[in-house]
Formats: sequence, structure tokens, C-alpha cells
Amino acid sequence: MVTPDHNADDDKPLTPEQQKIVAKARWLMLMSGFATFLGIAVVIGVVGYRMFRSGGDAAPREVTALLPKGAKVVQTAVSDDRILVTVELGGSVEIRAFDIKTMQPTGRLRFATEP
Repeated sequence: MVTPDHNADDDKPLTPEQQKIVAKARWLMLMSGFATFLGIAVVIGVVGYRMFRSGGDAAPREVTALLPKGAKVVQTAVSDDRILVTVELGGSVEIRAFDIKTMQPTGRLRFATEP
């Protein structure tokens, strides 16, 4: 039968300096565990917040934008949170901007030639 190595030094109580080192190591391990737990909780919280906050934005929208009679859509473009529509109307060109989330008009840019 194999007997473990057993020294008489293993049964001695720790000195006060050793106890301080062990207590400090335990304190650092506790703080490290708390920081890890807090970090994981923050990441899960941010992911959950973004998922639940953006839940209402995914609904499909159907909007009819009215153009003046005789107007012709020349080009469309999407940029960040805007939809841009280039319209030709009676020989002049204008760009109309719409918010991509609400589909509401946000601006109009008209081009004209100098007299």
C-alpha cells in the first residue's frame, strides 16, 4: 500500500504573515469573481435591452408617397437612416428624403438654374 508523503510541517498552523497573504489572496479572488460576474451581467443586460428595444422596429410598413402630376422618379438611394428619391418634375430635379423607420418625409432639395 502506498502512503502519501506526510511532513510534520503540514500540520503546523500558519504564521500571522502567511495568514495575511492567504487572506489577501482570498480577497483578490473574491473581487475578481465579482468583477467577472458584473461584466457578464452587463453584457447580457445590454444584449437584452437592444433586442427588446428594437422589437417594434421590425414591423413592415406600407406607405404611399404622392408626387405631383407629371413627376417621374429618376433614382432612389438608401443612406444610414434615410431613403432619398430623385424626382424630375417639369424639367427641374428635386430630391426628397424620407426617414427609413417612420417613412415620413424629412426634407426636400430643389434644383433650379440661375436666371
